Amino acid sequence: MGVRVQALTEYVEDRRDELRCDEAIGREERFEAMVVRQARFMFQVAFGLLRNRQDAEDAVQEAFLKLYRADGWLRMENEKGFLARTVWRVAMDHLPCASERMLDVSELQLAGRAGSPEQNAVDGDERAVLRRLIDGLPEELRQPLVLSSVEEMTSREVAEAMGIPEGTVRTRVMRARAELRRRFLTMQEGQR
Repeated sequence: MGVRVQALTEYVEDRRDELRCDEAIGREERFEAMVVRQARFMFQVAFGLLRNRQDAEDAVQEAFLKLYRADGWLRMENEKGFLARTVWRVAMDHLPCASERMLDVSELQLAGRAGSPEQNAVDGDERAVLRRLIDGLPEELRQPLVLSSVEEMTSREVAEAMGIPEGTVRTRVMRARAELRRRFLTMQEGQR
């Protein structure tokens, strides 16, 4: 009977080792599938905040590395929200201080007047002007606006990513649009 118990014990231990190995392989495959599925989305979130391709790629890579090292991703309920919040927090660490990013409307007006006719035509492009105006918004308004309007995330996804209430997201987006309208009109009047 002692031989049987020992053989059974060895069998159970071998099975545990196999299961641990299978679990590790399963974990790796699940993580890889998540990376393939969500890398583009996470890049969009990071780029929406950072506005720089290399910085956004770095933030996504760092976020995935942090996720891989921890097991929190195995217990997430809302995958997109969890990943958006993770990459958002990493990207915030890569964000230059607000004083480096702020653009004044008067700078935009001067830039439009100072260049050659070709440069003025390029500066007159509404998309380029809009991009600069968006970049000049305060961070608390710019971030939800970019995520909801440019990256086409729902207000719920933006709220989860930023860690703020959904109603606050809607309010900030509304305020950001009003501020953009005001700045755009001020800029147009200054060019006349």
